Amino acid sequence: MADQPPQQPPAPPKGPPKLQIKLDEPIAQGVYTNMVLIHSNDSEFMLDFCFVQPHQPLASVRARVITSPRHIKRFQRILTQQLERWEEVHGEIGPLTPGEAEGAYH
Repeated sequence: MADQPPQQPPAPPKGPPKLQIKLDEPIAQGVYTNMVLIHSNDSEFMLDFCFVQPHQPLASVRARVITSPRHIKRFQRILTQQLERWEEVHGEIGPLTPGEAEGAYH
């Protein structure tokens, strides 16, 4: 046994490590939202995903996400790509109404 060379540790995998996502059951159920409020300062963005019932003056926040400007930029890019792919399959989403074009809509 003394004649055997020492074993080499396994080579690290090439590329970034494979990320595993844990999804708890309550989160997996998801929530429906039909409005998002976006607030920002110099170091973060806060997205409040809300649900507004038709003809009701009260919106309830279903989820709040706070993240960095850098992550928002990545999110914007992937969201644009995903929406373009969706429209390729399902057809273009119609034109925005005047209120939607300014970002003030529900």
